Amino acid sequence: MISEIRITGLGVIEDATLELDPGFTAVTGETGAGKTMVVTGVNMLLGGRADSGLVRHGVRRARVEGRATNVPKSIVREAEDRGGELDDDGELLIARELSSEGRSRAFLGGASVPVSVLAEVSGDLVAIHGQADQWRLLQPARQRETLDTFAGQAVLVPLGDYTSAYRRHREVEAELTELTTRQRDRLAEADLLRFGLEEIAKAEPLPGEDSELAAEEQRLAYADGLRTAATTAGDAVASDDLDSSRPNDVLGLLGLAKQVLDGERGHDTKLAELADRVGELGYLAADLAGELSSYAADIDTDPARLAVVSERRSQLTGLVRKYGDQDGTVDEVLEWAKRSAARLAELDGSDERVELLSTELAELQAQLKDLGEQVSAARKEAAARLGVAVTAELSGLAMPHATLTVEVHETTAGPSGADEIEFCFAANPGSPSRPLQKAASGGELSRVMLALEVILSDTHPVPTLVFDEIDAGIGGRAAVEVGKRLARLAEKAQVIVVTHLPQVAAFADRHAVVLKSDDGSVTTSGLVALDDDARLKELSRMMAGLENSDAAQAHAEELLALAAERHTKPRKKKR
Repeated sequence: MISEIRITGLGVIEDATLELDPGFTAVTGETGAGKTMVVTGVNMLLGGRADSGLVRHGVRRARVEGRATNVPKSIVREAEDRGGELDDDGELLIARELSSEGRSRAFLGGASVPVSVLAEVSGDLVAIHGQADQWRLLQPARQRETLDTFAGQAVLVPLGDYTSAYRRHREVEAELTELTTRQRDRLAEADLLRFGLEEIAKAEPLPGEDSELAAEEQRLAYADGLRTAATTAGDAVASDDLDSSRPNDVLGLLGLAKQVLDGERGHDTKLAELADRVGELGYLAADLAGELSSYAADIDTDPARLAVVSERRSQLTGLVRKYGDQDGTVDEVLEWAKRSAARLAELDGSDERVELLSTELAELQAQLKDLGEQVSAARKEAAARLGVAVTAELSGLAMPHATLTVEVHETTAGPSGADEIEFCFAANPGSPSRPLQKAASGGELSRVMLALEVILSDTHPVPTLVFDEIDAGIGGRAAVEVGKRLARLAEKAQVIVVTHLPQVAAFADRHAVVLKSDDGSVTTSGLVALDDDARLKELSRMMAGLENSDAAQAHAEELLALAAERHTKPRKKKR
């Protein structure tokens, strides 16, 4: 339930607060005073679209705050998950700000949240009904939703299963269509993959093989030069010529140097260190000479092997050009083969997949047929009851001869079943029952809407209902009956009604008026709760346009007395 609404900087309203209690609250005021801003503010709290043009001239932003009590636990959890909380009085603060530049911010329990979150959670708190909602009632989808809501679990349970099955049916059908229509492309792709995999398997490439072969080919192609270089370098390091009286190779010269230095090392430690270093160089030179000799001996001049290596490299290069990137490697070819093998397995399994999908599709079709029949049967049963209930309510709304029937026609299966729902209306005896949008006037449509809301309050209650001039187009006795029905509805929910009819406002438990003041340049409005005397004056003004009309005041007193009778008369029990 909404306990308070505060509006600042919205339209003609500078700053207004409306405190609310359970029951029926009427909001009235002169034309242009800003009554509709109350509904606009509530709509903003529900996450509705907000136009920056609504921001009051001269202020930076408009703000609407609502305080809710007895909030459902699911909404409290949503607020807590986003960092919000209930206030010290156990109420949940819902707020919306709109800047003059068009930026919008939303708050839940004091925490900033996306505007969409307000739309998600506030629908369980408040429902708004206005003239736009009346016209939406003429749409087939809205009529189907209304019937399903009235039917309750008898429709909603099988309809939920039906919707899930329908969604899966669409997915399976789409996949099956793609598999069957692209069969030729799949076969061509599979042939190409299979050819490539066979070619690679025949070559049996190894990871890194191309790099190793390139190095071997380089050695084989330059074997003579490599051997000569190694031999020459080896002779320079350690020569086999022993006839010379003075060595001419590195190892011999180092040995001579070591011999000379060792003869004098005992006389100076520095020279001894140098002698040791010469000795180390000798060891290194000896190792180097051995490795050069071994390298030269291992060099193999083998034209046959060179031809084999060159041919293998050419084969691998061809594979890389086909299945790798430009300047790629054998490793890329092996990766392509891995991916292609997986894809080929997928393509080869398509026939099996088609068979599985075809079986599932047939099962889903049978399931949809069964569930659709359950939904249709439940809708037809509920349609008969809803028509009778609305007709009875219309009789009480000064339309004793009007009838509403709800027809359920078979149509092409869709996500909401295989039924087309149509509300048909006849205002007078003997009049043909025609679709609601063709048969009902604005006033009649208002009463049909109210009758539906009264009936649905038993099956799908919403804590707070806001009606924006739902009484448009009616008056006289019909207006009195609308007031009675709104009062009756307020026994089950909190009802806020913006109205221009005194017959409706008289039945409210509380009455607030939007007062307009004009200082010659700026128009402002505020909300004022009325006491008994002020309420009498406001009802008189609404009837006669004059606050001090004796006749209007007498009529207002009569209306208030009539409304008071509902609190004293015992209500008839429903059978």
